[in-house]
Parts: sequence; C-alpha cells; structure tokens
Amino acid sequence: MPATNVAEGPNQRQAGFNLFLVGFLILFLELACIRWFSAKVVFLQFFTNIVLLAAFLGMSCGCLAARRSTNWLALFPGLALVTFAAVATIMVLYSNWGQFAVDVGHQASPQEVFFGTEYRNPDLAKFVVPIEAIAGLFFVLIALMFVGLGQTLGRAFDAYANRVAGYSLNIGGSLAGIVGFSLLSFAQAPPVVWFGISCAGIVYLLYQDKALSILRLATIIIVVGFTAFYTDRSGSHDIRWSPYYAVDLNKPNGVITVNSIGHQEMMPFNERGSSYSLIHLLQKHSGGAPFKNVMIIGAGSGNDLAHALRFGVERIDAVEIDPVIQDIGIHNHPDKPYQDPRVVPHLDDGRHFLRTTERKYDLVVYALVDSLILHSGYANIRLESYLFTEQAFQDVRRVLKQDGVFVMYNYYRQGWIVQRVAEMAKQVFGCDPLVLPLPYKETLTSSEAVGFTTIIAGCNPRIPTAFRDRGQFWLNSVPPENLSVDGFDKALDKAAAQRGDWVPLAPARLVVDNEGAKQSTSDDWPFLYVSGRLIPDLTVRSMILLGVLGLGLVYLFKPKGAWRPNNRMFFLGAAFMLLETKAVVQMALLFGSTWLVNSAVFFTALLLILAANLYVIKVPSTRLARHYAGLLALLAVSVLVPLDTFLSGGIVWRYVIPCALALGPMFFAGVIFARSFRDEANPDQAFGSNIAGSVIGGLAESCSTLLGFRYLLIVAIGFYLLSAWMPSRKG
Repeated sequence: MPATNVAEGPNQRQAGFNLFLVGFLILFLELACIRWFSAKVVFLQFFTNIVLLAAFLGMSCGCLAARRSTNWLALFPGLALVTFAAVATIMVLYSNWGQFAVDVGHQASPQEVFFGTEYRNPDLAKFVVPIEAIAGLFFVLIALMFVGLGQTLGRAFDAYANRVAGYSLNIGGSLAGIVGFSLLSFAQAPPVVWFGISCAGIVYLLYQDKALSILRLATIIIVVGFTAFYTDRSGSHDIRWSPYYAVDLNKPNGVITVNSIGHQEMMPFNERGSSYSLIHLLQKHSGGAPFKNVMIIGAGSGNDLAHALRFGVERIDAVEIDPVIQDIGIHNHPDKPYQDPRVVPHLDDGRHFLRTTERKYDLVVYALVDSLILHSGYANIRLESYLFTEQAFQDVRRVLKQDGVFVMYNYYRQGWIVQRVAEMAKQVFGCDPLVLPLPYKETLTSSEAVGFTTIIAGCNPRIPTAFRDRGQFWLNSVPPENLSVDGFDKALDKAAAQRGDWVPLAPARLVVDNEGAKQSTSDDWPFLYVSGRLIPDLTVRSMILLGVLGLGLVYLFKPKGAWRPNNRMFFLGAAFMLLETKAVVQMALLFGSTWLVNSAVFFTALLLILAANLYVIKVPSTRLARHYAGLLALLAVSVLVPLDTFLSGGIVWRYVIPCALALGPMFFAGVIFARSFRDEANPDQAFGSNIAGSVIGGLAESCSTLLGFRYLLIVAIGFYLLSAWMPSRKG
C-alpha cells in the first residue's frame, strides 16, 4: 500500500477542521434522526437503536470507501430526499387507510408488549407489514445518508499527520454536537432547526469539494422544509417537541398524542374519569381518613391531581418527566389542578425522586406510567423500566408511612404483567395486594388479555377488610355521582346493576398459567414487558435481518481487491458499545432516566476518550498490557457486584464508586484504542472497522433481555480479550 501523502500548511489545517466539523455533524445529525424518525415512522420509537446503528453503519461504510472515487457526500441530498419520501409514504398510508396494519411482535399473544401498537388487528387488516421490514428499510436508507459524512471523515484521517491529535479533534466536534443538540432540546426547538443546522454543515462540505450545485442545494432545502410541514391548518392542534416526544395537543377535546400514538386525555372531573377517584373512594368508604400527603408519579396533564384534590389531601408531590406534557397540564387542563397551592410539581424521573426524597407519604400512586419510547438508543429499556423492579418497590416502601398505601393502575394489556407486578408487591410488602380489573373479572389468568387494572399494595388492612366483609364496590362513570354514595352499600346492588353508568369492582383471583408471571424484575433485569429471560423472536428476526443488511452494505463499500477488516479495531468497537450501554443504564438508575442524564453520560464518555487521547500523546510509550489489565479488572468487579449494592449509604458509596465502575473502563478502553489507532497503517480502514464493530456491539445488546446488564459485560470482556489477541497492523 503506498504511503499516504500528508500535505503541510493549509491542507493540514483544512483536514483538522474537517475532522472537527464532521464529528459535530455526525453526532448532531444522528441525534436529530433518532428523534425525528422515531416520531414520524409508525412504531419505530420502540426501536430507536436501529437509527443509531444505521448511523454507525453508514459512517463505517464511508470510512471504508474513503479512497474510492465516488463522492458519496454529493449523493446525500438525493438519498435524504428518498428517505424522507419513504417516511411520508408510510405516514400517509397508515393515517388514511384503516386496512393497513403494522405487526409488532404479534401483540395478541406477545413475548414483549409494546403499548399503543395493538389498536389495529393484523389478523383483520387487508395489508400487513411486519415492523422488522419497516425497520430494515430505514436501517438501509439512514445508513446510506451517513456514508458521505463517513467518507469525508476517512479522507480527513488519511490526510492528517498526527492520528491521535486528529481523533481528538473529531471527539471535540462530537462534544460540540452533543452540547448543541442538548441546548436545542432544552429550548424545545423544532426539527426544522435540527436539520437546518445539519444540512448547513453538509452544504459547506459540498462547497468545499466543489460539488454544490443548484439542484443539490434545492433538494436539501426541500428536505429541511419537509420537517416543518404539517397538514393541519385549522389551528386546533398545538404541536411541540419535548426532549422525548413530538407532542400533539388536540385543543378542542384535550387529547394528547405523542409520536403519532394516543397517550393522554385531559378529562374534566364533572364529566368522566372515575377510575382516578377509586383509591380515594375506597379509603373513604372503608372507614379511613383522607390521604394527607400524596406522591403521584406520572402526574402528566393532571387528571390524577384533579381527583385527589377533591378528597381532602394537604399536599401532592406531582412528579412528571416530560416538560411539555407537564406544561400542557398546567395551562390547559379544564380543572386547573396544577394551580392549586397544595400541588407541588416536580420535573424529574420517578425512580430518582423516590430514591432522593426524605418525605413520608400516606399514598404513592403510579398513574398510568407507560412511556412510548425507549430510554435511549443504547439500551432496550423504557423511561419507566426502573419504576417496576423489586428495588423500586422497596424505595416506595421506604417513603410510605406505616399504614400507607401504594396503588398502580394502567391498561396493562397482558395478565402476566399484572401478576408479575402483584407478586413483586407481595414479596416487598409482605401482604397480598388487591387486583381490581375493570370491568370486573372473578379470575384473572396470566395468559389472557386485560384492560384497565388497579393494583393496591401495602399492609393497611382497611380496604381488603371492607371488600371481604361488604362485598363488591360500585363505581359510577361520572365522578361527582360517587361523592355522595357509599359504593359498598348493598342497596346499590340491584339498582346499580340495572343502570349502565354503574360498574361493580372486587378483587380478582389470580390464576397463574404462564411462566412469564413468575419472572420478577430487578434493577439488573428491568424488563417488565418481556415475558421471561429470553431474546424475543421479533428481536432475533431483527438481529438476523439487520446483520445480513449490514454485511451486505460493508461488502458493497469495502475497498476494491482483497480485503479483510481490522479485527483488533473491530472488537474494540463492539466492546466499547457495550460499555456505553452499561454506563447509560447505571447512570439512569443513579440519577434518573431523563434526557439530561443521557446527554451527561455521552458527554462524559467523550471527555474520557479525549483524556485518553491526551494521555497517549503525553506518554507515547504507553504499554497496552497494563491498560487491558485495569480495564478487565474494573469490568470483572462490575460483573460480580450487583447494581443494588450501591443504592444506599453515603455519597461516596452511593454515587462516586458506581460512577467510577461505570465510567472508569471507558478511560482504559480509550487509551487502548488511541494507542492502537496511532500505529495503524490505514487509519480510514481502522476507524471504519471500529465503527462496524460498534454495530455488532449494538446488536449484542439485545442479549440483555436474556442475561441482564451485569452479565452482558461478560460479552464485552470476551470482545476485549479477542481484541488483545488480534495483531495490530502497524504502519
């Protein structure tokens, strides 16, 4: 291979600037695509890792094609237009053709439940597309969008003399990208701003390459303009972008849709929503005093607050993670519950609030806690995953008063989910919870579909005794009708049964006929909606499909002639992806599953990589064996020590040590990568192989539903051992 010609002067400065700019653009555009495609492609919000892996794959393919004559950045406008047109086509089909259905893992009897995907029955539709086909399509299209930037990156690495310094410039650009996108998320900027900034950078690179034509510029303007287009012109919809969702408020009826799926509805107390009053009615008519201090997790737009305020509460800590939904409730709920001085709003992750509050409560409510998006593209957990674990229930028990009550209600979809939650509550509190399905069922089996269900946990005997001694409880669908009536009154039995606006409620007997009900969740395995320790069939099919497509694209873009990937760099990339996964989930547990925590984790990871680069520059004789030893030792400790070990104690034990275990390995891994990358003969091929390995690491993360996050690190250890065994290709 002929030596790379490294020019002096302006070319070096230009290459350095390009390394920084492309680092910024790749990370910024990657985050923009994750946000936008998950909101606009139906049900893709449950598979945001596909967008992340597609971006990595495209970057890898671009680096591999760095020495090809085809300018893939010049093809970006057309590729982006085709990708956005595909989004528009699917949006129009799904919105306007009721016979078009997307099958997401057979939700009639699922191995993994995805809320909001069951409204159209694939068995009754005329045209059914499996979600993995849609995911595969956009995996390829989004990857192709990133090839041009990856190619520019590879060429800049080839042109820059100091490999590690060049990589540091690239990391600096990535740091700027994550800071910039985080600021825009905080400002709730719309997608037209995200893509406008991304495309402006690409226009500059095209101009630099003398590849900017009027047609390409016009195409880019059309693509950016598409993200600002919305068909509603009536003024009845208020659309805003929170850091989590595209939130659409239908102002006339109070319905809130997120990422094109119905999520909440603001209900006037005088009209409907009696299920929100149920726990307070049961407390009142079982002879208990009104709940004085209440915590509501998932306070949302305020329905739960409006009902609680009618029953004599003195203080409500209203915890909501989404700032836009909370703001909608503050300004638009017809009953104005957030305006009541007894309500104290908190913008926080529910588990983090549970862990950090020192207050004691009479009642803790999980109020329809069901996010419709993954926590991040790095891990298959949702925003509420760490609320439904044994350790989370122990946190609830800690903040409850001695006779306090813990209530959860939701449309749980599957009986095994209800039974799993009920069994965990029994194990933590030591008493059988009450399970109240609506409509009433005498028995509730694991294998059946369920609707709205209330689970009442804790060891306060008052409500269970009332059901045992007085029988069923009657609930009217119009909330004010319940205020002057004792739902346990036997006189209601005959009269209410003849009227459709009253429904009976009583504890159901749980019948376990599905193994999924026996699998409890923990902070290490927080997968409430997965039926057991397994890799769901949908995930397996997706892994195979994406793996085949990824190999096909790598083959298409590999250098001409005989070629094999750089194995050391490949395995380093695969392993580091799993390190990031572990860091994301552990920081979410410590500090909350918020977007700010995610941004801070990625920012810190990049800083550690930058620190590792500077260390290699300052200490050029760095020995890899020592750093491999330090890395593997930290990973071994993380495997052997359970996550919940650090959930109590002082600041050092509770925060400093787990942060060191989660983030420390990244420094050692960064040193190993920088030291190896410095000596590689072909930096474009080495970096391309490393990013390709990241795709494999991202697919390997799917094993977390089988292994849990602790033992997933064993896979990372295996990748690092393979990287150490592989020889480097020194220049």
